[in-house]
Amino acid sequence: MTAPLRRKLFIAAAVSVAALLAQSTVVFKPGTPRPAPPGDVRDIESLTTPPPGFTMQRRNNFYKIGDPSMSLYRWASSGHWSNYDESVANVGPLPDVLTLANGKRVTDAKTWTEQRRPEIIKLYETEIYGKVPASAPKVKWSVTKTETNGATITKEIVGQIGDVPVPPPPAPGSRGPAAIGPPVIRISLTLPANAKGGVPLILGGGGANAQAILDRGWGYGRVDTSAVQRDSADLATLQTGVIGMTLKPGQPRPPDEWGVLRAWSWAMSRAMDYLETDPQVDAKQVAITGHSRFGKMVLITAALDPRFAMVFPTCAGEMGTSLSRHDWGETIDDMVQLFAPHFAGNFVKYAGDWNKLPVDAHMLIALVAPRPVFITGGTTDQWSDPKGEFMAAAAAGPVYKLLGKKDLGATEMPAPDAPLVDGDIAFNEHTGGHLVTPTEWQLFLKFADRYFHAKS
Repeated sequence: MTAPLRRKLFIAAAVSVAALLAQSTVVFKPGTPRPAPPGDVRDIESLTTPPPGFTMQRRNNFYKIGDPSMSLYRWASSGHWSNYDESVANVGPLPDVLTLANGKRVTDAKTWTEQRRPEIIKLYETEIYGKVPASAPKVKWSVTKTETNGATITKEIVGQIGDVPVPPPPAPGSRGPAAIGPPVIRISLTLPANAKGGVPLILGGGGANAQAILDRGWGYGRVDTSAVQRDSADLATLQTGVIGMTLKPGQPRPPDEWGVLRAWSWAMSRAMDYLETDPQVDAKQVAITGHSRFGKMVLITAALDPRFAMVFPTCAGEMGTSLSRHDWGETIDDMVQLFAPHFAGNFVKYAGDWNKLPVDAHMLIALVAPRPVFITGGTTDQWSDPKGEFMAAAAAGPVYKLLGKKDLGATEMPAPDAPLVDGDIAFNEHTGGHLVTPTEWQLFLKFADRYFHAKS
């Protein structure tokens, strides 16, 4: 079976299941009043028997029907089933990225930079990801290790957060601290040993692409956010890590202050503080990349911190690179009920009321302008909504053009593995799932070649 045919069958099966379920229950549509939660979850369990090839299970307060590439969820609190029907996917008009809050049109770069961009940032900081409180601790940096290994130099740098002693490094092979103890920021860098001055840097690079990066005269590295704030769906996690450091014992987090994603983003910006002091790094040429929820995090970071020169968020999906108003796969409801600690407390009010969201993904991408951004999705990662990612990238284009840059260059979704890389916004939907492919890494590095240059 070919990949396109398999994809069509998945969509047909998903839509058929949703239609069958709709015969027995009210299907919630965003922008309408939320139906009351069912009085008895057994009513939900008895709605249907899944078709052959699908499984059904209950997990906490939702139900899942599907396979790893295309899942159906029904939230008990809203009655909304995951949608895979394009004819009903667009649920509301997008907020106009170039219209000021007072209704006036943005027609020049100065108005964008001085008025509209700060308006959008304020919305994201108060309503979506949370603002960094004034009580956020300072970070003190120290280089704990420097080694020359033939053609490369490796460095380990530790950021002490506040006055709390730095915990020991994680054991080799472990996944790092759980951020229950003292938070800390750790940076690892690999740089060419023969460089003349500071080098361009890819944070999040390495692995199979390490040599391709070094061959360009660039360096690579990573910022370990695992010990800054724990990646947990438990609201109690907000009493730990760097967020907990800003709260008095027992004090709840204010509803407009940072969640986990913003805390990670804060750590990335503090890492840039260090990089600006390192003569072996060209801090004007630092790209950041991350996958899935870390793709959301690097996009947030680049949007809010213009010191990062380029961003490569892969399969970042809902509340990252895909439009929330494109009802496909994962939704705001899913985010609120699975990942509430990752967002500001104010964000929860948009569950079931998506059209009141004052922003959408095209605006987050537009905040990166005029710097380059490369967005990816996967054909069998429909949960992350690759078409919604493309639509967001296209809708960010007017801001790039306003600032004298090139937009995506297309208004129709391209075929899989037909990358759009000629503009300052780039997009690719690979054949495959929730991953970044080796081909995409090569595409990104060639894309970055247009902007990054090592000193000769």
